[in-house]
Amino acid sequence: MRRISHFRSTLASALLTGTIACLSSGAHAFDEHIFDDNGEVKAQSNPWTVFQFGFSAYKSGHKDQAVEAYRYAAEKGQIGATWKLARMYAEGDGVARNDYEAFKFFSEIADQDVEAGSPEESYMSDALVALGSYWKSGIPGSPVEPNASAAQQYYMRAAANYRNPNAQYEMGKMFLKGDGVKQSIRQAGRWLQLAAEKGHAGAQATLGNLLFQSGKVVRGLAMMTAALERASPADKPWIRNMQEEAFALAGETDRRTAIALAEDIMVKGGTQ
Repeated sequence: MRRISHFRSTLASALLTGTIACLSSGAHAFDEHIFDDNGEVKAQSNPWTVFQFGFSAYKSGHKDQAVEAYRYAAEKGQIGATWKLARMYAEGDGVARNDYEAFKFFSEIADQDVEAGSPEESYMSDALVALGSYWKSGIPGSPVEPNASAAQQYYMRAAANYRNPNAQYEMGKMFLKGDGVKQSIRQAGRWLQLAAEKGHAGAQATLGNLLFQSGKVVRGLAMMTAALERASPADKPWIRNMQEEAFALAGETDRRTAIALAEDIMVKGGTQ
C-alpha cells in the first residue's frame, strides 16, 4: 500500500510539473501572438482575446503586460477592461496610484448604457459607487471637488438601478445627515434596511442604532451585535463603540435576549 501511495504521489507531482510547464510555454506563445516587438498590442487583435490575456497576465504577476492589454481592450469597448484599469489606478495596483486617472476610467463606464441583470452590471454598479465616493470627498489636485449633490446622483443610480448594497448604505447615511438631500429618517431607514438585508455590516449597525434610539432596544442591540461580528477590520472600531455604548445602556434581560437574537441573525442572514 505504501508503494502504491508513493507511486501515486510521484505521478501526481510529475503531472503537475508537466502541466505548469505546458501552461508557461503556452502563455509565452500566446504573448507573442498578442504583442509586437515593441511590446505593444498588435493592431486588429480581438479585444475579447486581449482582455482574456490581460486577465491571465495579471494573475501570473505580469501586470505591465496586463495594463497594455487592458488599455487596448478598453479602447475597443471592453467595459471589463476599462473597469480593471480604473481599479488598478485607484488602488496603485501594478501602476502608480492616480485617483483622477481612475475617476476618468470609471466615468467612461458610467457614460454607457448597461441594463440591470446584464453580464456587465457589476462593472457599472461598482463604477457608480466609486464615482459617488470621489465626488463625496473630492480628488486633491484635480478638477473633482467635493460635491454632495453629484455624489448623491451616482449613489442613487447604483442603489436604485442596480441594487448595490454599498450605494444603498451611502444613500441611507446621506438621508440620515441631510447631506446633499433633504434629511429624512424614514428614507434613511428604507435605504439602510435594503442594504442590511443583503448583509452589509455598516448598514446593519447604523440601522440597529436607529432602532435602539427609537426604543426598539432588543432588535437594535441585536443588529449592532451581529454587525460587529460580520464587520471588516476597518469598520469594527466604530461599530464596536456604538454597540458597547448601547450594551451599557440596556438592561440585563434585554442584553440576553439581544445576544440570542443576534446569533439568529448571523445564522439566517439579513436583519431577520
